[in-house]
Amino acid sequence: MENKIILGLAGEMAAGKSTVTEYLKEKHNAVTFRFSDMLRDILKRIHVEPERANLQSLSTFVRQTYGEDIMSKVIAQDVAASNASIIITEGIRRPSDIVYLRKLESFHMIAINTNERTRFERIIQRHENPDDAQKTWEEFQAEGQQESEQKIKEIAAETDFTIDNNGTKEELFAQIEEIIKKIN
Repeated sequence: MENKIILGLAGEMAAGKSTVTEYLKEKHNAVTFRFSDMLRDILKRIHVEPERANLQSLSTFVRQTYGEDIMSKVIAQDVAASNASIIITEGIRRPSDIVYLRKLESFHMIAINTNERTRFERIIQRHENPDDAQKTWEEFQAEGQQESEQKIKEIAAETDFTIDNNGTKEELFAQIEEIIKKIN
């Protein structure tokens, strides 16, 4: 398909990846592939809560067992098979996550930066995982030290664009539109 735009979103927990994704889905009819979806599917199938710790440990197990790039391979195949004009890959956390995506024509990597306090407040409010609402500041900071969160910093050097998500949603959306314009 001509003019296909593939966007890879990377950012720490609650940086705004889902907000960017929802905006692009609503405004541009984008489709999304999340790295965590395949992990959530497995946890659901084995009747285990999709808490962040379970997602992280399953991700580590899958990567250690089948290779660091296995999730990148799966996502890249899904993206390549899609007919959508804008495709979002959300939840990129490691350099190995983009190995196969970088091979796809029109793949662009976007880092979303948000300060730590704002991200903590978002985690508490959004309830994405069952254990989020009761999370303490100390637990949040400890989760930020997990291997998957630390690798996000390595990805920063690989990005094509960076979004500052410390302002309003309108400011965030304006930055997204500017990126789409530059790509087109």
